[in-house]
Amino acid sequence: MAIIKSDSKLSDMIIEEPSTLSVLNRFGIYLGLGDKTLSDVCHEMQLDVNFFATILNTYINEDYFPEDTLKSYSIAKIIEYLFKTNQYYLHFSIPNIERHFNSLIQKSTANINNLELLRNFFEEVKNELLARIDFDKELFTSLQNENRIELSSIENEDLIEDKLNDLINMFIIHLKGDYDINLCHAVLVSIMALRKDINQNNRLRYRIFFPLICHHYN
Repeated sequence: MAIIKSDSKLSDMIIEEPSTLSVLNRFGIYLGLGDKTLSDVCHEMQLDVNFFATILNTYINEDYFPEDTLKSYSIAKIIEYLFKTNQYYLHFSIPNIERHFNSLIQKSTANINNLELLRNFFEEVKNELLARIDFDKELFTSLQNENRIELSSIENEDLIEDKLNDLINMFIIHLKGDYDINLCHAVLVSIMALRKDINQNNRLRYRIFFPLICHHYN
């Protein structure tokens, strides 16, 4: 996809890459954008247009990774973005998957499928994500209070993305029995969307944010 610039129309971006809605939504930007450019929306929302463009381009294009540009922003600005990302997971991504999962199980024939097993596995992944969000909350608070951070506690990547891959594979390869096809697709698509979002944001988390912290305390 083409690089997003300040004069890029957000509606064109969404049409070409619908997953960017998750980034826009966490900043309070929703559908009905008309012909507004990135600059127009950032002006209305009082957002840093260069920072927002960098986040969007990093999210969209895996080969786009302007480490020097991102490192020029303050830790506080990146904390704010990661905090909004976690809030998006808490208040949208996780509830969305749970809502679809509950409907899927309720409308599928009991005792002749393995949907409960799959939901139990999702609960494990969800709990790991919630634990990471709690960890982030403590980390962000410590940074804001300028407390010293134990670097060894933040250097290792988590396995949430791998476990989401496992869950997706379980649906694709091992799902059996009677179930509502449309609701099953809704569950799978929402899990895939969460995996992609975590994958893209882990690039910021582990390649930029945590190295910035390490640099700050060295």
